[in-house]
Amino acid sequence: MRPLIIAANWKMNTTPADAGELAATIAARTEEPGVIRVICPPFVCLAAVRDALKGRDVAVGAQNVHHEQAGAYTGEISAAMLNGLATWVILGHSERRRDAGETDELIGKKLARAVASGLRPIMCVGELLAERESGRAVEVVAAQLKGALAGKDHEELLRAGFVIAYEPVWAIGTGKTASSADAADMADAIRKTLADDLGWGKAAASVPVLYGGSVTSANIAEFLGEPSIDGGLVGGASLKPDEMAGMVARAALVARTRAGAEGRR
Repeated sequence: MRPLIIAANWKMNTTPADAGELAATIAARTEEPGVIRVICPPFVCLAAVRDALKGRDVAVGAQNVHHEQAGAYTGEISAAMLNGLATWVILGHSERRRDAGETDELIGKKLARAVASGLRPIMCVGELLAERESGRAVEVVAAQLKGALAGKDHEELLRAGFVIAYEPVWAIGTGKTASSADAADMADAIRKTLADDLGWGKAAASVPVLYGGSVTSANIAEFLGEPSIDGGLVGGASLKPDEMAGMVARAALVARTRAGAEGRR
């Protein structure tokens, strides 16, 4: 059974002075069995969040990593620098693609570096509004997957705990969301691309797919009601303990339901 995951992407919010307290509050409010919780603060807040979460079953993730081990890359963060600070990393977020010009090829290099360094990757894919309206959403996402994953050893990625987040770009920070049916169809298309186009075969079914477009406690039940969706990559709502508590509680309920169904098979 695939795990249920709620990953908080704090983006460029919080400071070292307040991040630890927020992380501790969220951890205390979200103690539910059967749900993997991850908090991804800004780089400068990683140490504060790590320290605040000691003794709690909440992982810390970075929001990005450089594809090289070291070198003359001003302002960048290497995987080695994250050692002891984070165990997860978000890769290829649409804001990185838009603002930093990240390509599928570059994201693939970052993925390889993350896996080699022991970081658990959440790789983001998703289409623009014009691409969905023109009927090319699946084509675009499939191309992103093939561009980043070509030549990768899928068994190595699976051992690393590879996760994909589907984030329709037009639904990020806009208050709009894809329908749960659309998100589920895309999750199925993602696994089909892995299985058929990238040669993963049956192993593709084990890859968790999260939904990441303006997820809140009010709409997460709709998405988690789809068997192909395994959690959320949460943006703005992840800064609010009440919101995180509601989302993790719903994910825990879904985890129990799925575990029961699995046990009856």
